[in-house]
Amino acid sequence: MKTQKKFHWKKAFIILALFTAITNEMQAQNQIIPIWNKIPDQIKAADYKENESIKDGKVQSTSMVSAPTLSIFLPKDNKPNQAAVLIFPGGGYQHLAIDKEGTKVAEWLNTLGIAAFVVKYRLPNDKIMKNKSVGPLQDAQEALRYVRQNAAKYNIDANRIGIMGFSAGGHLASTLATHYDDKVYETTSKVSARPDFALLIYPVITMVNEVTHKGSQTSLLGNNPSQDQLDSFSNEKRVTAQTPTTFLVHASDDTVVLPENSINYYLALKNNNVPAELHIYEKGGHGFGLGVKDTSKFWTRDCEEWLKVHGYSNQN
Repeated sequence: MKTQKKFHWKKAFIILALFTAITNEMQAQNQIIPIWNKIPDQIKAADYKENESIKDGKVQSTSMVSAPTLSIFLPKDNKPNQAAVLIFPGGGYQHLAIDKEGTKVAEWLNTLGIAAFVVKYRLPNDKIMKNKSVGPLQDAQEALRYVRQNAAKYNIDANRIGIMGFSAGGHLASTLATHYDDKVYETTSKVSARPDFALLIYPVITMVNEVTHKGSQTSLLGNNPSQDQLDSFSNEKRVTAQTPTTFLVHASDDTVVLPENSINYYLALKNNNVPAELHIYEKGGHGFGLGVKDTSKFWTRDCEEWLKVHGYSNQN
């Protein structure tokens, strides 16, 4: 009888240990934390509520974001000194394609041994922010500072933290890459907001009328932006020798965000002697995420090779 009791206790202990391990892993994979303790230049608007689009129990996209967050995805083996990537989903600065250009991308990066952080950033809106053109950049800078400050906690190398942006999220990512030193909010932090590398996927880069994505331009800068605003947020004009090394992807037949966005940014990087790689695929259109059809579906393979060559991937 005693032996049987002992066996039951052992079995219960093993089950409890397994449950704890699984719970801990799930918490690590799905932890969502606020970016701010106190959101800078915030305007309280009671009628401004986040609007999520849910399918099969999963958030596909979200809009009217007023409380920005980081969703943390850590690789299964979670080795010390791994690289990390902050992901900025697109959506024309109107909504965030949080599943296709966020969660799914984070899960893919995890398979490469890279920690991933999906940034649910505030979308520019006069109702909730004093200066809507810098609201998203405030979130991006603070998110990167948080990850770098807490690198040891997540087994991350603080000098291998990159950013990744899709479409309008690519504009925010390239804004961070070129405006990381801009003082857009009060902070006592001495931690740099400069990314170590950037991955820009069919990104909006410029605000120049002939090439820009008009919806993104209007959402960020309003209907009548000044020339100074247009120049400041045309990120191909803000590239310096200190801009992070960059991997760019676009489709030649993208009529929504013209490939000239990526081409002009690449040329600016090249002219400033910043290492860069540009892939223009013949077909793919816009918004292909991790790849849907035609030649653009192979971009992840090219990106994996780039990450490996630069020592950011733990994949053999």
